[in-house]
Amino acid sequence: MSDTVTITDNRTGNQLECPIISGTYGEPVIDTKLLHKELGMFTIDPGFGTTASCRSSITYLDGDNGVLLHRGYPIEQLAENSNFTEVCYLLLHGELPNSQEMVDWDHAIKMHTMTHEHLSRFYQGYRYDAHPMSIMAGVVNALASYYHDATDIQNPEHRLLTAKRVIAKMPNIASKCYRYASGLPFVYPDNDKGFVENFLYMTFSWPSEQYAPPPVAIRALELLLILHADHEQNASTSAVRLAGSAESNPFGCIAAGINTLWGKAHGGANEAVVHMLEEIGDTSNIQKFVDKAKDKDDPFRLMGFGHRVYKNYDPRATIIRKACHDLITEMNIDQPMFEVAMELERIALEDDYFIERKLYPNVDFYSGLIYQALKIPVSMFTVMFAMARSAGWIAQWIELMEDPDFRIGRPRQLYIGTEKRDYVDVAKR
Repeated sequence: MSDTVTITDNRTGNQLECPIISGTYGEPVIDTKLLHKELGMFTIDPGFGTTASCRSSITYLDGDNGVLLHRGYPIEQLAENSNFTEVCYLLLHGELPNSQEMVDWDHAIKMHTMTHEHLSRFYQGYRYDAHPMSIMAGVVNALASYYHDATDIQNPEHRLLTAKRVIAKMPNIASKCYRYASGLPFVYPDNDKGFVENFLYMTFSWPSEQYAPPPVAIRALELLLILHADHEQNASTSAVRLAGSAESNPFGCIAAGINTLWGKAHGGANEAVVHMLEEIGDTSNIQKFVDKAKDKDDPFRLMGFGHRVYKNYDPRATIIRKACHDLITEMNIDQPMFEVAMELERIALEDDYFIERKLYPNVDFYSGLIYQALKIPVSMFTVMFAMARSAGWIAQWIELMEDPDFRIGRPRQLYIGTEKRDYVDVAKR
């Protein structure tokens, strides 16, 4: 911390030496905590594009070089060798588990897959056509009413128990969101099954028939959960942290993340991909839409291409692309939309316009196709995202609770409203 940046107020000549702080990777940051005290000013940064809101050791993202690390492990290695529950353990504990720790962890998660039976009635308060994200946010928020045995957020054991409950119950809640909208009876979890297989069982099985999802489907969904488990300080994670900074109930904090993820500019992007492919309709129409995307005077954009942070190929897309192709091939899916998607992918990857601008297909492009192949409705896409990201959210929440610099989040503003004025009686206006 010996390096500093000098900030000079040219109006007064007053100066402030701000320390430059470097992390393990990434750009260094300027510590401006004393800016207001010493110079009487704040910074303004709409969208927080150049503001580090916290110190974190969970996830590192280098968008320029297409790097994503969880606790130092490249996402490519985790996707190839790990499973979702092991990644959850890694995010929470900072290290990969040994064999016995993994057995104990899986057992602990399975012991919390059930939800309180009264909670099953909660779904009936929603219209049959309510959006599943609305239901999921409400149900997760309602969990705060049931688990009073672990409400001390200052207690590490309570925090870990809450984390287990969040991770374990999200598949149960997600499956009920689907089945309620479909008019199907709820299915209890079967703890003889793995995490992903259990979710598919709770979602798609029928009481009168045996159900066994194909291994390629289990693997594709496992990959999606791993790839979506955490993604640094995005909008929904920041919402969880901001709610947590007020010492709110952790289930309420997760619900804040769900509601933020629901936004079409965040978790809803994979829905937009499917709607775009449906609009294109046929491979013969692709070039017309590509030309529209390249026309600077046309507001149309190709959804699922490019990324706010990744200025190179999204490493998650590289991984999931093969799983998407394998799933479509092995399940022998014959749908025009998949033909449109594959042809659009081919054209974009060969077009200089997209190559020069690094507008490669991102993870949302392929995840929407996988969900479609698994017969998961478009309205459920973001629910699936939330089920995966809840692992990252709860890990980030715990890290916040353990932060020695913990304080309530309170952004400043630049007021541009009316100057002070006196009230005038209504009869005189």
